[in-house]
Amino acid sequence: MNDKISFYLLSYSGKTVKQFALTRRRLGVIVACSIILMMVTAGIFFDYFNLKITFNKKEIEKTITNQSNEILSQRKQIHKFANEINSLKSNLVKLNKFEKKIRIIANISNPSEKDNLFGVGGSIPEDIDPKLPLTVKHNSLMREMHEQARELKLASVSQEKVFESLINDLKRKRNLLSSTPSIWPTKGWLSSGFGYRISPFTGLREFHKGLDISSRKGSKVIATADGVVTFAGKNGLYGNMIKIDHGHGMMTRYGHLEKMLKKRGDAVKRGDVIGLMGNTGRSTGPHVHYEVFLNGLPVNPKKYILN
Repeated sequence: MNDKISFYLLSYSGKTVKQFALTRRRLGVIVACSIILMMVTAGIFFDYFNLKITFNKKEIEKTITNQSNEILSQRKQIHKFANEINSLKSNLVKLNKFEKKIRIIANISNPSEKDNLFGVGGSIPEDIDPKLPLTVKHNSLMREMHEQARELKLASVSQEKVFESLINDLKRKRNLLSSTPSIWPTKGWLSSGFGYRISPFTGLREFHKGLDISSRKGSKVIATADGVVTFAGKNGLYGNMIKIDHGHGMMTRYGHLEKMLKKRGDAVKRGDVIGLMGNTGRSTGPHVHYEVFLNGLPVNPKKYILN
């Protein structure tokens, strides 16, 4: 029995046919080695792809975990922002109530264009409920937060304008109050009041346009409100007289002064000493003749004395 196997190598180029022979044993060894090599190679590739899949799976799981943690963190931050929006809304409502309280105390009416903090006929939005589970989507909560943030922005702008208006009103009110005669011009006793009386000089009935306040000669005479001196000099029967314009239609006059300590154009504050009590002009003794005019007409000074 022939123990060899012959192999022939043919060529399409016309070259000589090559022949070689292998024993059956050697051929078996070659085939066995080829199979082993193929199996080893297949094992290596299998392990490589299995390791790659495992690595990719861990990377994916890690990525998913990181994204989940990030989403949870973002949702916690959303809850925090929701609480802050509720707090801001609460503070804005408190400021609105405080502004209305000041208006009531100062007797200042609300501006006609400002009927409600959240618009004409609008109501305060309900508080946002941030207790949404972290495991569910927060789309609806985000929409509600966005809407309330927009409303709060509009309300805050409106409230800012109202506060500016209130400040201006308070300034005008303060100026009006500081310019309104409200104290006695001097210390002493009332020797003659406002209204009709019998003249001590003629014995006839006459209208007395002010108050006569008597005291010791040289007593201090003070301005009863803020204003500007528009006259300081002699004025017939009034003797030495000072006239102060307080604005807002208010004016006061101080007559029979011994000495004038202010001149025309001087700005004075309530309580400033403007002169000394005297007996100049037509007078029966040391006193100050004090008059208050409103829009050019004499009014009873006692109505403007609070102290």
